[in-house]
Amino acid sequence: MGSRNRTQPPSNYRNPCLTMHQPWASLLVYGIKRIEGRSWPSPLRGRLWIHAASKVPEPETIKAMEDFYREIYAMDGITDIKFPEHYPVSRLLGCVEVVGCVTCDELVSWEAINAGVRVEGQTAFCWLCENPQKLVVPFEMRGYQGVYNLERKIYESAYRGLKSVQPPLPVKFPLPDPRDPYSLKPGSLASSLNESSVSQLKKLPGLVEAIAGARAAATQFSKYDSSQSKNKISAEGSIEGVSTRTRSRSRDWVPKT
Repeated sequence: MGSRNRTQPPSNYRNPCLTMHQPWASLLVYGIKRIEGRSWPSPLRGRLWIHAASKVPEPETIKAMEDFYREIYAMDGITDIKFPEHYPVSRLLGCVEVVGCVTCDELVSWEAINAGVRVEGQTAFCWLCENPQKLVVPFEMRGYQGVYNLERKIYESAYRGLKSVQPPLPVKFPLPDPRDPYSLKPGSLASSLNESSVSQLKKLPGLVEAIAGARAAATQFSKYDSSQSKNKISAEGSIEGVSTRTRSRSRDWVPKT
């Protein structure tokens, strides 16, 4: 990533990992998914390991998300997408590079990136992901809520088993100031919001239905997570998927408008 990742936010993360539900986890590692949506800003920059949670995805959920990505890639002229043949659970799958974080409104107004990427983010905060790599042999491990550190022995084994991925449409998010990985929008993104262009993006044939399906699929997992984590605190002190450590640190890292 060159100078884009030389300056990193202070953190205790050595080999950070994020547990995600399927099919989102595999779609991210395969480079199909470029935006990881969260209700909280990214607490890190650099390599983020991706672990698939234990819940087996319903066929309807997989179809909804694959349809969603077919529609948004079609906006950029990509009609042939090779989706994963399998969506394994309870496995470490690979990693991506988190190069920044913007809000959903900022992403959709960012005219310097592809149209499909601009409508991919459907949550409050959008983690910008590049350079996907997958494990040749995903291996079983347990996950945790929030962002957590991989055990050293797992990291050492996983690092040796990584393989580069060729995404359907590779993306490089243009950072205005290469010396500062947080200057994704020095006032320009928010001020350049064009309501007309945003409206046009979201009203293309088939896209509205695909977005609705993707949101419905995500909502079912939000409800599942809430019921599973109610009154339950993880080893990292996290509640409902966001660690208290991450919450306190993230307040200072929200991109400035």
